[in-house]
Amino acid sequence: MIKTLLVDDQAVVRAGYRVLLEEAGDIEVVGEASNGPAAVKETARLHPDVVCMDVRMPGGDGIEATRRIVAERDGERPAVLVVTTFDLDDYVFGALEAGANGFILKDCEPEELAEAVRKLAAGEGLVDQAVTRRVITEFARRRRKAEPSPGAAEVLTARETEIVLLLARGMSNAEIARELFVETSTVKSHLGRAMAKIGARDRVQTVVWAYRNGLVDH
Repeated sequence: MIKTLLVDDQAVVRAGYRVLLEEAGDIEVVGEASNGPAAVKETARLHPDVVCMDVRMPGGDGIEATRRIVAERDGERPAVLVVTTFDLDDYVFGALEAGANGFILKDCEPEELAEAVRKLAAGEGLVDQAVTRRVITEFARRRRKAEPSPGAAEVLTARETEIVLLLARGMSNAEIARELFVETSTVKSHLGRAMAKIGARDRVQTVVWAYRNGLVDH
């Protein structure tokens, strides 16, 4: 079972999520929180696999809570799925900068929410397709304001760099394999080594790293 913590300031929203997720059969809602500080406390107490995190909440927002969860539970932290009505670039980018592993809008279909939880629990990051391009554009805009880390590109081999660049273009493992004329298992192997080298937990954070370190010239 995938242990999940629900974080939203509205009790009716949390109740709705609980019903939707527990009907999936492989997801267990182990707790709820109504603000950021409570989310941090409940995460430390319950050790969920995935935290479904709202962005705007009285008493402490989801972005700061995400930052604290990532900082305080490094190495065994849960995946953070930001679930919000706000598809604004600053909120999405801020959440990913804070260490969130995925982003989905509240008006998504019920099965999309359950699938997002499954993907994050399995170590796969995702960003709602409706906002992916805007997020990447924001990555690029902010990247131009920052200096790339010295020697960042040399951390990876040529093949690993090539795969990370294709990943940053939004390609799946299967699509990357077709592009490079290799097996999907080969892509997974190279990507896994690349992620281990740069300390990225999932695909989304790998793309964040690529933009931060100047590998992508958008």
